[in-house]
Amino acid sequence: MLALTACERTPEAGLLEPVHARVPERVEVREISPGTTFGQLLWAAGLESPDHHNLLLAFGEQANPRRMRSGTEVRMRWRGDPERLARVEVDVDRDHAVHLERAGNGWRSSTHTVSTTTDTILAAGEIRSSLWSAVVSLVELQSLPSTDRDRIVARLDRVFQWQIDFSRQLRVGDSFRFAFERERRPDGSMRTGQLLAAELVNQGRTLNAIWFRPDGEDFGDWYDLEGQSVRRAFLKKPLRLAYISSRFTNRRFHPILRTWRAHRGVDYAARSGSPVEVTGKGVVVRREVGKSYGRFIDVRHANGYLTRYAHLRGWARGTAVGSSVAQGQVIGYVGMTGMATGPHLHYEMHRNGRRIDPLAVDLPAGDSVPAADRARWRREREERRNLLPGMIASETFRIQQAAAGRTGGGR
Repeated sequence: MLALTACERTPEAGLLEPVHARVPERVEVREISPGTTFGQLLWAAGLESPDHHNLLLAFGEQANPRRMRSGTEVRMRWRGDPERLARVEVDVDRDHAVHLERAGNGWRSSTHTVSTTTDTILAAGEIRSSLWSAVVSLVELQSLPSTDRDRIVARLDRVFQWQIDFSRQLRVGDSFRFAFERERRPDGSMRTGQLLAAELVNQGRTLNAIWFRPDGEDFGDWYDLEGQSVRRAFLKKPLRLAYISSRFTNRRFHPILRTWRAHRGVDYAARSGSPVEVTGKGVVVRREVGKSYGRFIDVRHANGYLTRYAHLRGWARGTAVGSSVAQGQVIGYVGMTGMATGPHLHYEMHRNGRRIDPLAVDLPAGDSVPAADRARWRREREERRNLLPGMIASETFRIQQAAAGRTGGGR
């Protein structure tokens, strides 16, 4: 009773807010392994029907679950007691993730752009054996995955391909420097962004490329110091790793029809699924499936040009009819749809409605910076040139200097 009396005399403290126990959550990260599908990964994680079926249906509203590449990361959040899958996040490509949230007995899906922060990487080096070995070994690039370092080499090759053949004209002692954007993802991973400026000294000849996007243009380009595009209006070929299996000719024996007929394009044999790049900037004007061409896509370019890419296994994201595409953008993947005996790309070039030989045409030069953008171009050109780090002195040049000093040729 004394305890009760003491309690009664205690001033009223008020009601305490209830403490809610935090719902336990377990995060599980899996990767789609070679030879398996997204659906098989979900089975292996313990998801059962009808949940499994409903989740795949919701995912299919955003992306094709059968075309998820090996290595794709899948993050699953399990909650409650007993534990139940509540959320799934899938990185469908480098820039987009599909999120799936449980909604009653079903699932709600949405696509999100992966947020990134951007900084600038500056690097310089010299050639000792090849451009590839010089670039991938740079200390400044070691934070990037090897595939991105390879991508930088490919980008430099693509930008300067009309000025130099890196496999034949590069010499020991040549030097380079460049500045490019680096993107950081929320998970800490990094990747290359835009190449802003590059300079290459080849046997005493200096080549420059400065990135600039004119007003009103969907895409930018690389220009020399005078404002002329360093690239032609079209790439030499739409595939990086491929060989020509059939050329443009008026008479070829058709392997399926078993008759002699004209072949008004160039065939490139390549592995199924290899990315196909549009050879020039333009607009997608046709995307269909035909009996002969199979899955194909047409792109209209300036000055009466049109290019066609046929026998595709599939089209890339962002290539619907009416879409603007940039030179070098992936628009599809090598396949063998239509009349094809094996995986290859059939590539055509049309000029003013007439098919022409892509390998024989004198490809037009790229555009120069428009007059209305010249003032801004000059400002950005100097800003980006100033980003370039000091050129590393060539080992060959240092040896020559030392030799000159020993013979009294220097002070």
